Amino acid sequence: GDYTCTFTYSAQGGTNEQWQMNIGVSEDNLLFSCSVWRPQGKSYLFFTQFKAEVKGAKIEYAMAYSKAAVGGQSDVPLKQEEFEITETTVSHKEGKFRSELSKLMIVAKTPRDEL
Repeated sequence: GDYTCTFTYSAQGGTNEQWQMNIGVSEDNLLFSCSVWRPQGKSYLFFTQFKAEVKGAKIEYAMAYSKAAVGGQSDVPLKQEEFEITETTVSHKEGKFRSELSKLMIVAKTPRDEL
């Protein structure tokens, strides 16, 4: 549709890590979601930076995790000071981000034409 989600990053290490990206729109077209994660749980990449950007929608909720849920364990969220959220982006915070990322989730609200 009219929505895009872009994930850019730079990282070191890691060998043959499999990552997935999912994009979805709710039935009523009001919510747009974008997720990037490593299905195996923890990533061994050393991230120096990351940024996810949505176009065509405004971020309602976003969360970044150092470890993704696997085998009955829970997601481990990054500390609030490690990343920042704006209307359209989620990105690392220089000097605060601890270089661990395994999952990023965004839910954005799509603009509605008011009658």
